[in-house]
Amino acid sequence: MNKTLLTLAALGLVTSACAQQNKTAVKYGRIITADLAKKHLDIIASDAFEGRETGKPGADKAAHYIADQFKALGLQPIVNGSYFYDVPVVQNSFKVNSFTVNGTALVSGKDFFAGRGAGTQTINAKDVVFIGYGIGADNYNDLNGVDITGKVVMYLNSGEPMDNGKSRISGTEKLSDWSGPRSRKRMALIQSKKPLLILAVATNMGGGRAGGNRGGAPRNLPMTLKQDGPAAAVTYTIPVETADMILKNSGKTIADLKAAIDQTGKPASQTVAADIETSYATEEIPVKAVDVLGFMPGSDPKLKDEVLVISAHYDHIGLMPEGSKDMVNNGADDDGSGTTGIIEIATAFSKAKKDGHGPRRSILFLGNVGEEKGLLGSQYYTDHPVIPLEKTITDLNIDMIGRVGTEYIGKADSSNYVYVIGSGMLSTDLHNVNEKANKTYTHLILDYKYDDLNDPNSFYTRSDHYNFAKHGVPIIFYFNGVHADYHRPGDEVSKINFPLLAKRAQLVFYTAWDLLNGDKRPVVDGKK
Repeated sequence: MNKTLLTLAALGLVTSACAQQNKTAVKYGRIITADLAKKHLDIIASDAFEGRETGKPGADKAAHYIADQFKALGLQPIVNGSYFYDVPVVQNSFKVNSFTVNGTALVSGKDFFAGRGAGTQTINAKDVVFIGYGIGADNYNDLNGVDITGKVVMYLNSGEPMDNGKSRISGTEKLSDWSGPRSRKRMALIQSKKPLLILAVATNMGGGRAGGNRGGAPRNLPMTLKQDGPAAAVTYTIPVETADMILKNSGKTIADLKAAIDQTGKPASQTVAADIETSYATEEIPVKAVDVLGFMPGSDPKLKDEVLVISAHYDHIGLMPEGSKDMVNNGADDDGSGTTGIIEIATAFSKAKKDGHGPRRSILFLGNVGEEKGLLGSQYYTDHPVIPLEKTITDLNIDMIGRVGTEYIGKADSSNYVYVIGSGMLSTDLHNVNEKANKTYTHLILDYKYDDLNDPNSFYTRSDHYNFAKHGVPIIFYFNGVHADYHRPGDEVSKINFPLLAKRAQLVFYTAWDLLNGDKRPVVDGKK
């Protein structure tokens, strides 16, 4: 046989193998159905689970339901023989006892707002370091050569230097990813410098409109992870009027400093003489919280040490105040739909494994707790992973896949789309695998509208995948967009589009199938 015929024969074998692999994937992908989704979601989002708020009986019921499903499917309990991974969540009763600027006592809820914090401390400082926007970009750095360790710092908590409508950082009308009050980037930079106290100036908040703690305990105390080491610096949000009080001895105002930065494009960081006295205290109350982990080992001796994580958070926001017409925030879409999705995907892979078609790599099905409290469960897992993150090839995170988002209501393609976020942020390979899986199997419209670090909604940072991405693990976030019932009692099972939920879950399954069975893991070639 000549060389050409040998080549054609080899190509034929490869094509035949791929076709068989696709056929096998479809066989098990079809196990993910609308009927199976409804069976699980009817339970997970029922009134009996009382909105699944972290630390409450409903969340505990949900955790046990998920663990029972994992056990029935034959997934392994890898947390010392348990499906439950304890997450050290505490209810944080934080109170500012006093805050005085240049001898003037400030009023909480009017002159400043302290939403949450940790630790107990009394601070006496004679100066404040103003650090502009708190930005550390390559072409503009408020902190270049500025030492804020152990100092009281003050910064503008939104916006960035502008020049005739263009950002001096991005060079365009589009703001950089340093901007916006939701941006975690500038706060992470400031905290990394270990300041003593952070004063965040809200330029769009006038005096008397700070809201927040007025001295009494809030109805629902905020939750955080118990600190392993020293607490991070506490942040007080202050209006411009309070900031100008602090700047008084400098003869300048916030408006003056902001204008100087914008006009010159250069930082105006400086130390200002000011007497700052404040005292705060924290009481930590332990909260019962667990992530739920189910593990399926891979079949390939060379690849089984690598793991794919498929995640969704099972918690929601709990009950409405007494006297409400509808007491339960059922969270059918957020994120009962995602939790249902990972159970269905686990069902499909378990059947494949039973039939001798188990994945080459391993899978960790991860039900996260505390997402609604600040991504707590995923933060703890990624900071203390059961399986090393260097062995984790990808996190496929599902958060809200059961409904039609506001922007698609009334459109002809409203029942055939999904928002895809982050697929190419860290890995071009991962993006391509997801695109190929969709083109081969599900034919959904993949909407990348929110796949943007500068998205004003900041969806990329608002679900559990973000904690994996922070550690350099490639991620995809599957999402249907918000709707009128987002975080409201109306997010009920009766409004779920089950065929659409199942189809979106199938896309996650097929993407996972290809990642688990491919010869190579996705290459990390992104910067974010």
